[in-house]
Amino acid sequence: MTDDKDVLRDVWFGRIPTCFTLYQDEITEREAEPYYLLLPRISYLTLVTDKVKKHFQKVMRQEEVSEIWFEYEGTPLKWHYPIGLLFDLHASNTALPWSITVHFKNFPEKDLLHCHSKDVIEAHFMACIKEADALKHKSQVINEMQKKDHKQLWMGLQNDKFEQFWAINRKLMEYPPEDSGFRYIPFRIYQATTERPFIQKLFRPIASGGQLHTLGDLLKDVCPSAITPEDGEQKTQVMIHGIEPMLETPLQWLSEHMSYPDNFLHISIIPRPTD
Repeated sequence: MTDDKDVLRDVWFGRIPTCFTLYQDEITEREAEPYYLLLPRISYLTLVTDKVKKHFQKVMRQEEVSEIWFEYEGTPLKWHYPIGLLFDLHASNTALPWSITVHFKNFPEKDLLHCHSKDVIEAHFMACIKEADALKHKSQVINEMQKKDHKQLWMGLQNDKFEQFWAINRKLMEYPPEDSGFRYIPFRIYQATTERPFIQKLFRPIASGGQLHTLGDLLKDVCPSAITPEDGEQKTQVMIHGIEPMLETPLQWLSEHMSYPDNFLHISIIPRPTD
């Protein structure tokens, strides 16, 4: 992969200032103060909120505590989506800190997966990495790794260790010199205005004529509504890690540098603010 390590670092160390408040109908023994935290964009809510849980449990009656879940403006937040994706999709044009509501009751079974332990997060994370490598390298790279390498990827994410994670992840971002990129680009496109969870399909980084496919090429093919007509008004924003990449950016470069640790490009398409 091309060596743009500063980009990798900027992506890894992206943080969202967040204010957690307890839902008003939760029964407490005394007033629950809000809890402030810098959330890592690349991680998962259930992985980085142990302190939040402990903070609010202190004021709760134990019999009132069941599985914790989080909500933003009425929308339950899917823990198996990376935090940065959740913010880009639901809150990217709101003032900071991001205001998240904490619940301990009435778990929304229809909207959220249960997450009873960190093992559930690890299993989801590794399943995504394996799916991404099936797309990129027919699973050859991930299958050649040892179990300890898989563990190092997970521990690097869990403990927020950039060097530890990238020592292994670098191998997943390489491709043979005779190829100009991956077999297919692992991506998911999410739209704030639709019920469909996400769009995912096979898309090559290189066109049949040998030229590099761009982000714009992908959107034209998979989600044409996100592309503004030449004479039209721009109605949407295309966000990855809180920024709007230029549509001319090669997909291969984006996949190598702007993927989340699960090796997918998570692309949010949201309405452009009108003000």
